[in-house]
Amino acid sequence: QVQLVESGGGLVQAGGSLRLSCAASGRTFSRYAVGWFRQAPGKEREFVAAVSRIVINTYYAGSVKGRFTISRDNAKNTVYLQMNSLKPEDTAVYYCAADSKTMGLLHTIEYYDYWGQGTQVTVSS
Repeated sequence: QVQLVESGGGLVQAGGSLRLSCAASGRTFSRYAVGWFRQAPGKEREFVAAVSRIVINTYYAGSVKGRFTISRDNAKNTVYLQMNSLKPEDTAVYYCAADSKTMGLLHTIEYYDYWGQGTQVTVSS
């Protein structure tokens, strides 16, 4: 089992940057794939980015590709989401999620059993 804590959210102007962190408990964090999702008011939770377990592959939603970068530091049990060129439509609560299943689609909510509490990102125009 793993527990996740997000941090790094805040208020930023359009065009600015933020780096979110997802800190995980447990000694086997490298065995977990980690995803970032976001949920804006009145909208469904949507996939943002994911990084695979073992062999490091990364995946991005089309709306953030080229602007956001996901990375992981297994020594620190942390996954990062660097967000550049932020837009007002990026405003949402951002959640990280993790799971160690060997099969499944990392861009789907259903893949993940473990979720953090979320961190608010607000981008002003």
